[in-house]
Amino acid sequence: MTRKFYGLVSVLLLAAISFGCLALQTLTPPAATPVVEATVVKPPTPTPWIVAPPADTITGLETQVEAVYTAVGDAVVNISVTSLGYDYFFNAVPREGSGSGFVYDAQGYIVTNYHVIEDVQEIQVTFADGATFAGTVVGSDSTYDLAVIKIDAGDYPLRSIPLGDSDVIRVGQFVVAIGNPFGLGQTVTFGVISSLGRVIESPDGRYIGEAIQTDAAINPGNSGGPLLDLQGRVIGVNAQIVSPSQANAGIGFAIPANTVKRVVPELIREGRYRHPWMGVRFFPVGLSQQVAASFAELGAEVPDRGVLILNTEPDTPAAKAGLRGGNRSVNTPYGTIMVGGDAIIAIDGVAIASPSELIAYLETYTRPGQTIQVTVLRDKKEITLPVTLGERP
Repeated sequence: MTRKFYGLVSVLLLAAISFGCLALQTLTPPAATPVVEATVVKPPTPTPWIVAPPADTITGLETQVEAVYTAVGDAVVNISVTSLGYDYFFNAVPREGSGSGFVYDAQGYIVTNYHVIEDVQEIQVTFADGATFAGTVVGSDSTYDLAVIKIDAGDYPLRSIPLGDSDVIRVGQFVVAIGNPFGLGQTVTFGVISSLGRVIESPDGRYIGEAIQTDAAINPGNSGGPLLDLQGRVIGVNAQIVSPSQANAGIGFAIPANTVKRVVPELIREGRYRHPWMGVRFFPVGLSQQVAASFAELGAEVPDRGVLILNTEPDTPAAKAGLRGGNRSVNTPYGTIMVGGDAIIAIDGVAIASPSELIAYLETYTRPGQTIQVTVLRDKKEITLPVTLGERP
């Protein structure tokens, strides 16, 4: 029995020792694992672009553009207009629009486009610093798309922008446009003169000659704002763009400054501009061979160049000078046309090929009361007649 007792004790002792070792192993925390510091992978340093330092000419150009804006920006204004339209039920509905303009002189006269103020009821003129004045139209001309607004500025300091000479500007010359495109005030764009001597259509369906074409960004709202040279002189009044989307497409037109010099003083003085007038109705026979061929098929012989006189109105400069209109009518694809009259091929020795060239020449280079030399084709012979221009009714 003693042996059994000691055997049992031994078994129990061995079990206790084993349990104690297990408990010790369980309760003892494992040794800390050494922390291995992560290696930071740095991206390779990119090879720098090789950029040439700014040239002195570029730096100088930037300085000039900045100087133009600093010098004349305060004289460019935002013009907000309210006009009356009509809905489908012929109820009067106020309509709002905006454009641009610039200070013409210290008397408070502002130059803008005719189409900006056409049929307006109320005008607000706002300067760059937020100063706002009511404006009134003192004169406008739909043919040249020019208008003059007058404000009473009181003690507000007005700085006008000088007018340059648009006859000496060059294609490729740098220009700056300042205006309020889409109502965003004091916006500056930069470009070049793309072409000169363009003929553009007026709001009244006539034509403006000697227009300036530019690629400086011009958008709705720029109308009436100045196109400036790098000396800060107005060389044109921004008026039109060519764009299917009605946004800048790099083709904009400005009314030349020399036209502004001729028209604006009369708008201020008389409220209107006196336009030269011959008193003829005409047809563009020289526009294409197809037009002349269509007349020939109908047995109506017409000149192959120039502008065909359809008729001269009684007691007009053309009639008094002996210009002849057509003597018989012909039904053509272009309507009933009077044929057999003179065809104007030149004025003062300048070739005339279309109605737009005829109107643009008269508007640009002549005035009422002036006598011009009109060269016509009559019975296949060239003759020149003096015509003293009247004033367009």
